[in-house]
Amino acid sequence: MNNTTYAVVDLETTGHSPAKGDRIIQIAIVFIKDGEIGEQYVRFVNPGQKIPTFIRQLTAISDDDVADAPQFEEIAAEVAKLLDGTIFVAHNTDFDLSFLQSEFARCGVGKWSGKKIDTVELSKIVYPSSPSYRLQDITEELGILLASAHRADDDAKATAELFIACMKKLHTLPEDTLNLLHRRSFQLKSNLSTLFYEALKKVRTKRAETGFASFRGIPYRIIPLPQPNDGAQPVYPIDDKEKMVVLKKFNPTFERRDAQFRFMDAAWQALSTQSETIAEVPTGIGKTLAYLLPASVHAITTGKPVVISTFTNHLADKIIEDELDKVRAMLGADVTATVLKGRHQYISLNKFEELLRITEESYDETFTIMQILVWLTVTDTGDLEELNVSGGGQLFIDRIRKRSNRLSPDEQVADFHYRLLEKCRHSHLIVTNHSMLLSDMSRGQAVFHSLGGLVVDEAHQFVKTAERINETVFSYPNWKYVMGQISSDANGQLLQQVDTLIQQYGVNHFHAKERLDAAYVKFSTFFDDAVGMLTAYQPADNKNQQGNRIVYSLAEVNGDRKIFTNMLEAMSAYIDQAASFTKDIAQQMDHLTEKEQAILAEWDYWIRELKIKAGEWVSIFIEDSSTRFSVWLEKDRRSIPGSLTVIKRALDGSATIRNFIDGLKQEQTGIVWTSGTLAVPGNDRFIARQLGIADSIPLLTFDAPWHFYQGAEIFIVDNMPDIQEVAQSDYIEAVADAVVQTVMATGGRLFVLFTSQDMLRKTFELITESEQLEDYALIAQGISSGSRVKLLKSFRQLPNAVLFGTNSFWEGVDVPGEALTAVVAVRLPFSSPDEPVFKAKAAQMTALGMNPFTEYALPEAMMRLRQGFGRLIRSSDDKGFFIILDRRIETKSYGRRFLEALPDVPVKKVSLEHMVNVLENCYNE
Repeated sequence: MNNTTYAVVDLETTGHSPAKGDRIIQIAIVFIKDGEIGEQYVRFVNPGQKIPTFIRQLTAISDDDVADAPQFEEIAAEVAKLLDGTIFVAHNTDFDLSFLQSEFARCGVGKWSGKKIDTVELSKIVYPSSPSYRLQDITEELGILLASAHRADDDAKATAELFIACMKKLHTLPEDTLNLLHRRSFQLKSNLSTLFYEALKKVRTKRAETGFASFRGIPYRIIPLPQPNDGAQPVYPIDDKEKMVVLKKFNPTFERRDAQFRFMDAAWQALSTQSETIAEVPTGIGKTLAYLLPASVHAITTGKPVVISTFTNHLADKIIEDELDKVRAMLGADVTATVLKGRHQYISLNKFEELLRITEESYDETFTIMQILVWLTVTDTGDLEELNVSGGGQLFIDRIRKRSNRLSPDEQVADFHYRLLEKCRHSHLIVTNHSMLLSDMSRGQAVFHSLGGLVVDEAHQFVKTAERINETVFSYPNWKYVMGQISSDANGQLLQQVDTLIQQYGVNHFHAKERLDAAYVKFSTFFDDAVGMLTAYQPADNKNQQGNRIVYSLAEVNGDRKIFTNMLEAMSAYIDQAASFTKDIAQQMDHLTEKEQAILAEWDYWIRELKIKAGEWVSIFIEDSSTRFSVWLEKDRRSIPGSLTVIKRALDGSATIRNFIDGLKQEQTGIVWTSGTLAVPGNDRFIARQLGIADSIPLLTFDAPWHFYQGAEIFIVDNMPDIQEVAQSDYIEAVADAVVQTVMATGGRLFVLFTSQDMLRKTFELITESEQLEDYALIAQGISSGSRVKLLKSFRQLPNAVLFGTNSFWEGVDVPGEALTAVVAVRLPFSSPDEPVFKAKAAQMTALGMNPFTEYALPEAMMRLRQGFGRLIRSSDDKGFFIILDRRIETKSYGRRFLEALPDVPVKKVSLEHMVNVLENCYNE
């Protein structure tokens, strides 16, 4: 680090605005020289005012702590002298430095001048896959001690350790990576270019790092292929004594679970005899291990991979992260596994390299490029989901997603997705998601063939995935974004760059530019007319639409449908003009610089994107597929046309599923279907039939251990208003009151599950406005920022959190232990009868003489309620309450069916007041 002194500063203050009278209450400075932490300066500061309650709680700094401390006026000159000649470092310099500068000015001390380094900006580049860059999160991830967050002395020390860790990490990067980073670092908000330059000088004196390859000057990490396993061949443990011996290898205190053993045998039987089985396996049995063990043995002994398919990429990753090492320990074998996702999840190095040659970048683009350059040196997968980028950076990420399997020879060597496919051929287990698995049918070269077997976990979601596999979506903002990429001739935009390039090489283009502009005007006009017709329509039952979201079928829209054809013709003409616009200059490719070639490649890329959009337009607006698909529009009253989305989705995915499965059966592949919820009382083949599984294949059902649900109770609140007899506003008011009282009784740590985003938002707003839960962390899906995974992480981290969730939180999320103490089901989870897909399915069933409520809506809702209950108890040690606010469960004849679908736990019908008393007594104890 040369002879430079870095001063790592952290302030605790009474608020965020010195201009409004906020003052410093603690200052800490940690000095770093030659990569080592040296002197430290820590002082309490008397702010001359009471410390606000929130700040006292946050920092644990009281008025007594600062009563005898100096005011900042007394130490301002001392602080300024300490900082003189240093590089200022802070975790968010925009706050600490600007606050300090304001205080220097107020105290008549000259402003500090020099270089600054923001460790938020630095750590985002150096650790681009970290889930969070809050100081307490990033330090915890890196194993850096932070004894008391929001205390200046501990925060400054932790920030100094983080800074040193970042510098050490920089020194491990390849020289070419550091060169590319240094070149862009001058566009950053803090003076990180100094650090990259120092790292470059140091790296140049060392021997080059191994383990990296280079694609056109961009270093990336080499994915090692799994080595053949020359160890002993594992044998499946047939009897229960053998199973106990095997399972105790990873857990010496393992307790036998008969249901786990029987499911394990069923999975082994299906895989080893190339047959098919379907099994409902509830939480508590150890389902994942029960199929991974026989799958691993079968794969090793046959030399053919077994595919494990689950619902989401997140669940696929979790199988590898949580369970694979256990299987290896049990079998004493190096079981190899690869997670494989759709190609669009992976980076296209070719596209990334092209964009690096185009030097006009925004801050977000520059920053994201720097994150990617570092990430390429550490990723084993090239999976873009590993990156944590800004919203603006996400647009750049979308541009570098892999779109095609057509690769040049040098790209094939480097392509992460291609190498993962190679890795799959050398792996015992291939873990994927349902969508990737079903998409295999449309590939020219199938990925999933010559398999040793297939295990489909979360099998009930396979049906929904099959319906969505050919889904087509029109998004107005997305279309306008793509259209704008080659239509704007503003300075610095792609059209202006291409136009300049054509003029520079003397190609006669004037009339071509005229024709291009005219074609775009016509295309854009017809597009706006078509969108205008779609958004102007108001459904007849508009008064029944809840909240600001309006949903209606495309078939309902009035207007001349010829406008859709006119738009397509104008769009096709524009695409032809755009393609021919660069035809002449493309013939001079050998004379163009690398940057100029990249500009033309970018032009071709957006033309291809427009062609894809044209195909989507045909599929949604021109093809007549009303008998097999539902096509509907969604818009928000507050943002028209910006919110317009049109979705086309299949009504039945069973044929898609069976086509895929029949292909596997022809290859003599054993298949295991499993899930925690496959059947409901009175309809045990509900999912099996949708999967197209023959009735001759019995549904195996297993029970959780007798003691598994001992810590659970179900409350039905019987003095709630009847949801069908009161206005929605009255019901929401009652829900808000019930939630507030429940939260206060339990101290938070609960899920509140809704079936509509509108009701969630209104309830959340009512609770927030009441200010009754100010001391709790309220997290709301669709309102709080972040993905489902991020919201769940926040919920786990905060001791008094309340999470408001809709459909995706009813299942597939795990919060074991005391982090979740109660789940509140606001209403029975029926699909809305006005939802387009449900409406179309119900119409089809009615036409066939079937009752859509009893044969579809009711069993689907029962399964969803079971899934919701499953969030509560994830292990036999868990305790908690499942609270149902919807009185239909006791007033309607079908209500008992819901209770029968739930595990056998005590059910109490009580008033809200009585329930709150029980909860208070429980948690006080």
